Amino acid sequence: MCKAFDDLNLVVRVILIIFLGWIVCPVYRILKWADSKNIVTLIVGILGIVTGNFFGILWIVDLVTTILGKGISVLAD
Repeated sequence: MCKAFDDLNLVVRVILIIFLGWIVCPVYRILKWADSKNIVTLIVGILGIVTGNFFGILWIVDLVTTILGKGISVLAD
């Protein structure tokens, strides 16, 4: 799933994050955890779902990092 999301066109990724970022970004982090086994990534993903991406802050960070071309990278590696 992470590879499929990363391979999407930049415009499609930005649109997904704008409209569905409250669920796409935390799920992306949880799936990233399955690849990297970094426990911080799992905890941030679960907290993102429970708190709504830290009350919108992480959503904005994910949107900005995706627009700048790095993709969802903050606390997801």
